[in-house]
Amino acid sequence: MKLALFSDTFHPQINGVARTLKRYTSYLETNGVEYKVIMPSFEEHQETECKQYYAMKSLPLFLYPECRLAIPQFKALNEELSKFNPDLLHIATPFNIGLFGMRYGKKENIPMVGSYHTHFDRYLAYYHLDFLSPLLWRYLQWFHKPFEKIFVPSEETRKILYTKNFNNIEIWSRGVDCMMFTPQKRDYYVREKYNITQKYTFLFVGRLAPEKDLNILKEVIDQMPRSFSENVHWLIVGDGPSRRDVEQWESEYNNVTCAGYLSGEDLARVYASSDLFVFPSSTETFGNVVLEASASGLPAIVSDSGGVAEIVQDGVTGRICKAREADSFIQNIVSIMEDPMLLSSMKRKARNYAMTQSWSAIFGKLLMQYEEVIYMKSKNKTIIA
Repeated sequence: MKLALFSDTFHPQINGVARTLKRYTSYLETNGVEYKVIMPSFEEHQETECKQYYAMKSLPLFLYPECRLAIPQFKALNEELSKFNPDLLHIATPFNIGLFGMRYGKKENIPMVGSYHTHFDRYLAYYHLDFLSPLLWRYLQWFHKPFEKIFVPSEETRKILYTKNFNNIEIWSRGVDCMMFTPQKRDYYVREKYNITQKYTFLFVGRLAPEKDLNILKEVIDQMPRSFSENVHWLIVGDGPSRRDVEQWESEYNNVTCAGYLSGEDLARVYASSDLFVFPSSTETFGNVVLEASASGLPAIVSDSGGVAEIVQDGVTGRICKAREADSFIQNIVSIMEDPMLLSSMKRKARNYAMTQSWSAIFGKLLMQYEEVIYMKSKNKTIIA
């Protein structure tokens, strides 16, 4: 199988889609599957010299700079793809590079699949652009129509797309590296590095942007009972357009630290050295960070909106709260932390659940879906001929 993967975001960009696709291409290499990634260019990107990568000049996308608008280079890209001669196209994002992939697949009659990673329509509300939602959905319906299968990360996302008249929707879940993210990496140095003197460390990891419901997180920090709050230090990890706002919290509260973007071992140690993961975002299609927290033995406190609610077993591996209601988060946080036996049980069960979420099994299933699409397409061609 030769796979051409089209994406407007890729490593080293900082988001769940880019990280998932990078891990996927590593899996393809390990398993001897030929692939070529069509992606935007990034100044800091060093891998574009490899034959598996074809980078196009690009500009940051408005509202979502992690995705970029590529400048069309039709002739050069056509030649590159014709030389590679792919058996299947996977269109991962619905912007310029995705549009080119869809155009090429139609022209050459190559089977195509797509993936839906992001609830862009939910993002619009955070930027006072709700009026664009009907137009966005019409575009997304048109864009995904030619695909043999559309892969989504959660059942919640599949249900939403069905209500919008999408068809052929399959689940492509997410996994976690339980060797990287493990409770064994708990390290007292983390407390020293961030000057944490309180008994407990509560962690948030994610893109620092309005659509992650950071305003709700701030309400939780602000309204937590004083007697309880005195024992808690909030460690906020991430980067994005709201980083300056979050850094301002450090001057407002004496128990908040903005650590900026972390990855690899640094991130793994922070997860393992925390006591609770608090993630109020209601816009997630999945929530990779929640699964990383679980692998690290952290119970997660999440919203009942979005794919995160499918990762957390309420009352078993964490708590599911009412979306955008700070009181609900506060009540659930306090109830867990006041019950040491429950907290200990949740930590253990969160880790056990994460251990069942193997990247290898998930990617292997995706390859089987590819093979089915290629087979059915070739079968239909034979019947028509």
